[in-house]
Amino acid sequence: MIQTIRAILVAGATAISGGAMAEDSPVVVELFTSQGCSSCPPADEMLAEMAGRDDIIALALHVDYWDYIGWADSFGSPAWTARQHRYARAAGANTVYTPQFVVGGVDHVVGAKGMDLMDLIRAHDQQADPVTIDLRRSGGRVHLSASWHEGAPRNAVVQIVSYLPMAEVEIRRGENAGRTLAYANIVTGWQIVERWTGRAPLTLTLPPAQGQHSVVLIQEDGQGPILAAARLPN
Repeated sequence: MIQTIRAILVAGATAISGGAMAEDSPVVVELFTSQGCSSCPPADEMLAEMAGRDDIIALALHVDYWDYIGWADSFGSPAWTARQHRYARAAGANTVYTPQFVVGGVDHVVGAKGMDLMDLIRAHDQQADPVTIDLRRSGGRVHLSASWHEGAPRNAVVQIVSYLPMAEVEIRRGENAGRTLAYANIVTGWQIVERWTGRAPLTLTLPPAQGQHSVVLIQEDGQGPILAAARLPN
């Protein structure tokens, strides 16, 4: 399974590198997953492969609605469950699933469907970002500037997302009992720092991140498309 996943992602990376726009921000891929879900490990492996790539910001959001079947996800949070439900409502769906990928805040892939996922990532990579974002560190603080340059400005939220790069968990109960599973880019904090109309350039100094590894996402308000993304400089 790991070899198959790696082959799909390598093939996708080659295709993207041939048509990518160098100035575009990375494509954001969110995975809604659970330690208590027997179908999730292949998707977790896919996210781990993507986590090492510069052209993708891969984020794992562990939900809590499978906790009742025998194993409480050690990274699970009702906040990530709520985020997944907001995506479902925005898409006009009544049901959420694990594993489920959301690409660019818009497109959904249910299950570990590597080719479908890479096709969507490539499509997003080839689109021009409507927002330009720049992050610069000065005097121990990070300064953000953003401007709208494609299409009509829309209300957006500026968010800092903190994550744990890697962890292994020994699952003792539930569907994955007896397995030790590795997880990558596990989201631990999600903070809205600014609301922006997009009608004028945005300049702000970001508050200290909640973790050592963080990214900034600018997303259309109402759980809409992700307009721009960047990793916080170290």
